[in-house]
Amino acid sequence: MTEAAVDPNVRVRFCPSPTGNPHVGMLRTALFNWAFARHNGGTFVFRIEDTDAARDSEGSYLALIDSLQWLGLDWDEGPEAGGDYGPYRQSERLQLYADTVEQLQQAGYAYPCFCTPQELEERREQARKEGRPPGYDGHCRDLSQAEREERYRDGARAAIRFRMPGTDFAWDDLVRGRIEVSAATIPDFVLVRGNGDPLYTLVNPLDDALMRITHVLRGEDLLSSTPRQLALYDALRGIGVTDLPNPQFGHLPYVMGEGNRKLSKRDPESSLAMYRESGYLPEGLVNYLALLGWSIGDDREFFSQQEMAAKFDIKRVNPNPARFDLKKCTAINGDWIRELSETDLAERLKPFLVSAGLISDPPTPEQQSALAAVVPLIHTRMDRLDQAVPMIEFLFVSDAELQLDPKDAAKILKPEALPALEAAHNALSAITEWNLESIETALRDSLIDGMGLKPRLAFGPVRVAVTGRRVSPPLFESLDLLGRDSSLTRLQRSIESLR
Repeated sequence: MTEAAVDPNVRVRFCPSPTGNPHVGMLRTALFNWAFARHNGGTFVFRIEDTDAARDSEGSYLALIDSLQWLGLDWDEGPEAGGDYGPYRQSERLQLYADTVEQLQQAGYAYPCFCTPQELEERREQARKEGRPPGYDGHCRDLSQAEREERYRDGARAAIRFRMPGTDFAWDDLVRGRIEVSAATIPDFVLVRGNGDPLYTLVNPLDDALMRITHVLRGEDLLSSTPRQLALYDALRGIGVTDLPNPQFGHLPYVMGEGNRKLSKRDPESSLAMYRESGYLPEGLVNYLALLGWSIGDDREFFSQQEMAAKFDIKRVNPNPARFDLKKCTAINGDWIRELSETDLAERLKPFLVSAGLISDPPTPEQQSALAAVVPLIHTRMDRLDQAVPMIEFLFVSDAELQLDPKDAAKILKPEALPALEAAHNALSAITEWNLESIETALRDSLIDGMGLKPRLAFGPVRVAVTGRRVSPPLFESLDLLGRDSSLTRLQRSIESLR
């Protein structure tokens, strides 16, 4: 498979609506479009479809910007980047949509529909009873101009519908192959609501045409809208809005969640915010999202964003639904954490330690030194960055502030652990030079050789007493970093609590 640029004329787009928090299914679509553009040396357009004032929010818009930037999905045209085909927020293009709809009506491609929601539902119900397709029945399709003017004089509000040509549609989908749709299943559809708000059915294909989009890679849930958009493209050419051929379509597979159902915005694992707050790396999440329906080949599952772009072939996208496996996502994230340098890992841990109140922002020299010293000890012990906080908390709190994990303390610091704690305290107190070697020798001589304890029973109580929990960096190294005074103070506190 070639890794060279294939077609620099390629133009793709990612066009979310700013409603709610960004979710992984949406971002998988963004990633595939980004990779397709980068592989071909083409253009990645970021467009905001914010014509629904009741649902869109500025907060969601800013979250979309931030999410793409965090994931490293840089765009060539769009908000903040500019471009020749802006503006790239549809709320700033409303006059353009109104003018185009007027042209479509004048040319006979669209017409006003005065049917009320109640009338439409009554006729749909009648169609269902008679075994007919329940779509719009063309009630207002052939009203005369006089009839339309009379309705308007009477104060009626009209939606604007597109007049389907009554022909079958077929296209070669880049993911699903040949698709054919019968004209009987595609009734006339609404372009503009009765209140004047333009709908997705108009603005999406119109902007694709005006922004000269060559390939539309989007979710499978939008497959049913493709015949309508193909018809609209023909109409846009008919009124001179565009002279371009139809874009090529590729409909990406669903992302499935638990219970073999489509992953929804309400599923916790769908929220990008959850991954950022839990300490997933953008490299790890992008790597996993790439696997949701696509393969780089050779059974590889670990690769960088740049490697994906170099190898991305839309023909390798599997049309079958992709299952989101949180455990696998976390495992890949752990692989990426272990790929980081120790300096990089320390920097990425800082926000989590600041949020937990363990270090200041910026850290003091002492905190910086402690972090640099402990990172090598935990580098391979976590799959998420937030897992580091409880593991190394003991280094950043005072002896009095150390809180023992209640479950770990109840399980490990039982009365029978008292002799081991006392022996450890005595052995460590006798050390003249506090270092890793002397600590290990003292504890092994007293607990393993002297008392005949197995390592788990010997060192488990010491670990919980000193670090507060069973999961921590290696014990001897933890004691070395913590220092003599704090180590002995914490041991003594647990000894007194058991006496």
